[in-house]
Amino acid sequence: MIPARPPHSELIETLSTISFLRGLELAILDEVAQAAFWRVYRAGAPVFWEGEQAAGLYYLRSGWLKVVKSSADGREQVLRFLGPGETFNEVGVLADHPNPATAIALEDATLWLIERAALRRLLLAHPDVALRVLQNMAERVAGLVQLVADLSLHSVEARLARFLLEQAEGDEVVRRRWNTQSELAARLGTVPDVLSRALRILSEAGLIAVDRQRIQILDTPALRQRAQLAL
Repeated sequence: MIPARPPHSELIETLSTISFLRGLELAILDEVAQAAFWRVYRAGAPVFWEGEQAAGLYYLRSGWLKVVKSSADGREQVLRFLGPGETFNEVGVLADHPNPATAIALEDATLWLIERAALRRLLLAHPDVALRVLQNMAERVAGLVQLVADLSLHSVEARLARFLLEQAEGDEVVRRRWNTQSELAARLGTVPDVLSRALRILSEAGLIAVDRQRIQILDTPALRQRAQLAL
């Protein structure tokens, strides 16, 4: 069953929680909401393709996505996993530039697409909002710089240890149904066989315990050492 479009009032409430729209008057949020389109995607469906003209800003209401770069031979590098409540594709609002990557639904997902022209009008009328959007983009760029550094300077084992520490809630990382060895390997810039070896090394060292549903961190200080992070 296809999820029904939420009521207009819910969308306005959602917009008021987005970091760079927080504090705007109701009338302004209503104008933005009028330019929003409801989208539903099944697992595996592309939200947008690399190279297409960017349509606007997306707000992920439910489900999970991955943002990927692909090589000619079909290999993927996952740039980000996106979960409920996240916005993405700010570049589609600020730059006359095609999508720099592809976004794919990892599970059934619902999104709001906020039309580019409406957001541009908002940014021109409210420079403080534009500054918040730029700050959000700067944080994304910093994350990509860290990803490049990890891929070029750290081993798969160190990248895996860092990823687990970043994703952990308490002392465990919940493994969603789509979070397969292949998906995690693509996020870490490696292949499943090498990832399996790194998981086994950390497990045999007593740093983590792995099962189908979760990865439990058993020794955080030692895992931080493997991740080459300061204690």
